[in-house]
Amino acid sequence: MIADLEAGIGTLTRLPAQTVDVVVIVVEPTPRSIDVGQRALELAAQRGRGQVIVVANRVLDATDAGRVAAAFPGYELVLVPLDQAIADADRVGRSPLDTAPDSPGVQALLSVADRINMSKPHA
Repeated sequence: MIADLEAGIGTLTRLPAQTVDVVVIVVEPTPRSIDVGQRALELAAQRGRGQVIVVANRVLDATDAGRVAAAFPGYELVLVPLDQAIADADRVGRSPLDTAPDSPGVQALLSVADRINMSKPHA
């Protein structure tokens, strides 16, 4: 099961230990967002959460990418570029998978799904 939890760290603090296989921490390349992401990462590490994937959303350039990479050294990082195709799909109430499946943002998000799928426990 995949759960999209509310922004911040509140929900993560209330989850019992060892209840998830993968934690995806989504940040934007801004100081405030990175700070919250780092606190979420600390909680995940303290509570023995599974694999951690950090997703940097709305990345504009190499400076943004470097800022996020420096804040999360040693963690798997996926960079999602700011992509007008995603915004355009949202404006018309459609999935960007349907409207622009080959756009850079959609491709980056699909790589997150692939990484989560590779992380699931094998039966």
